[in-house]
Amino acid sequence: MDIARIAVHESVAKACPLEAMVAALQGSAIPVEIVGDDASFDASDCVVTFSPRDAFLDAAWVHGIRAGYDEFDVTAYEAAGTALMNSTGIHGDTVPETVVGYMTAFARRLHVYRDHQSDSDWMQEPYDAPFTLTGEQVCVVGLGTIGQGVADRANALGMEVVGVRRSGDPVENVERVYTPDELDTAVADARFVVLCCPLTEETEGMVGAARLVQMRTDSYLVNVARGPVVVEDALLNALDDGTIAGAALDAHWEEPLPEEHPLWDHESAIVTPHVAASTSQYHEDIAALVQENVERIARGESLRNRVA
Repeated sequence: MDIARIAVHESVAKACPLEAMVAALQGSAIPVEIVGDDASFDASDCVVTFSPRDAFLDAAWVHGIRAGYDEFDVTAYEAAGTALMNSTGIHGDTVPETVVGYMTAFARRLHVYRDHQSDSDWMQEPYDAPFTLTGEQVCVVGLGTIGQGVADRANALGMEVVGVRRSGDPVENVERVYTPDELDTAVADARFVVLCCPLTEETEGMVGAARLVQMRTDSYLVNVARGPVVVEDALLNALDDGTIAGAALDAHWEEPLPEEHPLWDHESAIVTPHVAASTSQYHEDIAALVQENVERIARGESLRNRVA
């Protein structure tokens, strides 16, 4: 596989400036250029992209700049013989730090005070509203790079950490690991349930009404996975009727979240626009992955993060 061009698709701009990505990729001798939807590709191209396009199947390999690749037709890539890579492994700091921010905001009521700040309203939450993270239990669903990062930080804060992973194998800084069929038990005692799992046939709709009822009434759901992992109506109803205390959502069922969506008006919800992984160094992290694979190709080695 000889790569003659690195094509940066314009959709990359959804995550970082195109010019910054191009500059970061110019460390090798391979030409780098920005391309649009009218571009064509051949077996000498590497495409760096945020979103899938059918034309990419003609390239040698495609690098998706997100950890999730559920929008890409893996079967089609395998049939075309086009390698597909994702960007898992680079979000071990950004997303977990964001999760800690959500949990801290809920515990210390920062989201409530910020809302009242806009009205110059000097108010204080009821005496029994604030709490500390120390001693509280968090259940991390999905213990890959992001989930492990959440577990490490939660443990450092003195939280009791339990987790869920398919294998059930032990994980550092996680006191007990459950398998997916034990999810109801895993979430039952947790003050926070953090979703870090990929979107698959098994995880779609995983958190619905029946599962939300298994959670504590003073618990909080945090979704940094994918929107459809949670059943939308079930979550809205749970927030309305107090089944759970609140939710922080960085992944949504429709993006951008519509202006009329009821989550915008929920004081018990923190809504962020799919930015948990954002960092001003994102382009450099992606470029390092791409350049590593360029070097692996030159050495005849297997590609890192290959999913198809």
